[in-house]
Amino acid sequence: MPEEKPAGQLVRMLRQQLESWQRAGLTHLPKARLQTAVPPACLESPAVGQTPAGGQTVSGGQTALESYRVLPIESDSSASGKSTKASAGQQEDRAAALARLAAKVARCRRCPELVRNRTQTVFGAGNPHAQLVFIGEAPGADEDRLGEPFVGAAGQLLTDMIEKGMGLKRSDVYIMNILRCRPPGNRTPTPEEAENCRPFLEKQLAIVQPKFICCLGACAAQNLLGVHAPISRLRGQVHSYKGIPVVCTYHPAYLLRTPAAKRQTWEDLKLLLSLMGLPIPTSSRPKTEVSDEE
Repeated sequence: MPEEKPAGQLVRMLRQQLESWQRAGLTHLPKARLQTAVPPACLESPAVGQTPAGGQTVSGGQTALESYRVLPIESDSSASGKSTKASAGQQEDRAAALARLAAKVARCRRCPELVRNRTQTVFGAGNPHAQLVFIGEAPGADEDRLGEPFVGAAGQLLTDMIEKGMGLKRSDVYIMNILRCRPPGNRTPTPEEAENCRPFLEKQLAIVQPKFICCLGACAAQNLLGVHAPISRLRGQVHSYKGIPVVCTYHPAYLLRTPAAKRQTWEDLKLLLSLMGLPIPTSSRPKTEVSDEE
């Protein structure tokens, strides 16, 4: 293969950087004098090796809803012209902050094995102002190739869970992983790899500032909450991450292998909807609750 010329390499790197910013939610470059609305503390990366902030279970089952104030999705039509303009500015600030963090992630070399085997980093995608964040385990082969989380068969099932099951739009939520690099052979992330990526995880959440989090699978739940319990014990109840309600359920990849677990996942999604103060879409219930078609 002929050696790539410096100019061509520069163009390729610039294209990858712009695509990374776009996936992070940046639609245009902010003015040079624009200041981020994210507090300085959110932009400081914790030292590597810092003990993760553990989550705490509030209570089990539907009674856990009593521990939280219901926060329904706000309507844009109720905002004044001035508040709408301020909201747009805040949206831009969060997108810009995520783009800067995505660029930093792309330069990360903390896990030598992952760096050697990755095609690119997979930062996150979705609405930078989302009220709901989904957290998975790590990128797979499709994600590593395209640079976006949950784009394969499991990603399609996650989209169905969000849109057909919950009645939301995938573009309204934010999706990320515990790791931002694909582990070789799609193996489970090691504790050291998860710890190395922890500062990026916490900074992404600090920028997006979600009101609710849904962990997909044991790896995501255990690493976010700092626990060792299996997903079968973590699901079906409400946990907490820095005051944010967390619902855990099965990973879509597991559901593809074990369709019978979709019924329990639907119960978890209903818990999440009730927690968010949103109605349960009756039209999607029969297909989502028991169907094995997906």
